Amino acid sequence: MFTGIITDIGTVLSVEMRGDMRARIGCSYDMATVDMGASIACDGVCLTVVDKGEGWFTVDISAETLSKTNIGANGWQVGKHLNLERALRVGDELGGHIVSGHVDGVAHVVEMHDEGDSLRLTFEAPQALARFIAPKGSVALNGTSLTVNEVEGNRFGINLIPHTRQVTTWGKVAAGDAINLEIDTMARYVARLVEASALSGG
Repeated sequence: MFTGIITDIGTVLSVEMRGDMRARIGCSYDMATVDMGASIACDGVCLTVVDKGEGWFTVDISAETLSKTNIGANGWQVGKHLNLERALRVGDELGGHIVSGHVDGVAHVVEMHDEGDSLRLTFEAPQALARFIAPKGSVALNGTSLTVNEVEGNRFGINLIPHTRQVTTWGKVAAGDAINLEIDTMARYVARLVEASALSGG
């Protein structure tokens, strides 16, 4: 589990197709404290460390993950920057919201403009996921825990404050970008409860 609070910006160092996709990612983590088999969220995708060294770790990415995320949509190229977060440990502060690292689909940036010191972004979500997104609710976008401002159909807006843009890859966002979207787990369960109640006539 993760919190959606980004703790490092990684860089794709190499990519290799070998059945699954294998990528080496540079980071500033002390890799002596990261176990083999540990989970690290890379742009919101929970991936397993299969090899590591000083300042880098390697992950394998399955065809299923490629099909559901912007790894497949955009492709990871050498030099690409990624939002990184190590898995939540017992006793860690929960500063964002509970994030599983299991991306539900890909949203796209359709509009962006400055709003005071912040950057206002509008995203278009897949229709099947839009019903789980609510004003003032939480979403994880490229692994970052963000609050939804407004929802209209399958579009929703968020504000990025300067700090978020400085400590994540959001400082380089552009219209048209494909973004990993994970909806709030609580929103999914509430929707299912409402559906179950409606079917039972409750």
